[in-house]
Amino acid sequence: MKTPNISTKTKNTWCPGCWNFQILAGFKKYVEGEIKKGAKHKDFAIVSGIGCHGKIFDYVNLNGLNTLHGRTLPTCLGLKVGNPNLRVYGFSGDGDAFSEGISHVVHAARYNSDITYMVHNNQVFALTVGQPTSLTEKGFVDKTTPGGVVHNALNPIKLMLSMGAGFVARVYADAKQIEWVLKKASHHKGFKFIEIIQPCLIFHKDENYQKHTYQLHKKGHKSNDFNAAMKKAEEFNYQTIEKGTKIPLGIFYQSKSKSLEEKYPVLEKFMKNGKSWKNIRR
Repeated sequence: MKTPNISTKTKNTWCPGCWNFQILAGFKKYVEGEIKKGAKHKDFAIVSGIGCHGKIFDYVNLNGLNTLHGRTLPTCLGLKVGNPNLRVYGFSGDGDAFSEGISHVVHAARYNSDITYMVHNNQVFALTVGQPTSLTEKGFVDKTTPGGVVHNALNPIKLMLSMGAGFVARVYADAKQIEWVLKKASHHKGFKFIEIIQPCLIFHKDENYQKHTYQLHKKGHKSNDFNAAMKKAEEFNYQTIEKGTKIPLGIFYQSKSKSLEEKYPVLEKFMKNGKSWKNIRR
């Protein structure tokens, strides 16, 4: 079989060397691999919000929507309810997700819709030249906060665990890690939350993040242990990287529970029998 290609001819306008290139490469390789194994191109859909991350929509030849700031997840949910057999992938930046759209993220975790949600976390609003988000470290200085950020950064891993997300993971913006975690997530039925550490080269410089990361599975972490997941989530508090800082990567937690689509008979019936809503009888 000819190797599929989901690239577009749109000129890429990310900054040279941006970690978003790695995220794009990993996602494309994953999707193309799935199509090569028998999945259909039309089975995939993507949604992106507003921010540097959002440009990924222009560079991937898949159906979907580039939506409003902070509204990635309700748009994903609309696509999924419209066609429960779609494999829906949502992309957000940390500002898009946890400043503009935090209420949607919280409830998406509660609803447990079978959606994969990927947050590009560079800890700033990079597209609008570096203002702090709710994930920016305390003390961060930019033109809008010359006295420095005074609030503690939100911990998205802990938030997602506390809201009942059934698949919670963190990776670095490395194509191989992206492809790996997407393969793992594809076997999970329900809401998949994936944080991607990707320092902004311009407005939030790399503080040797990679040197402080380690793989959870290599330390014997049990991803079915909620308390252990919470403990690991607390190892990195999103503050300035210092000597001794540890940033765990991998799957923090994974547990089985009914997805939103499985809780509604009409949606479950669609997944089992329907290729069109015309085939569904209430």
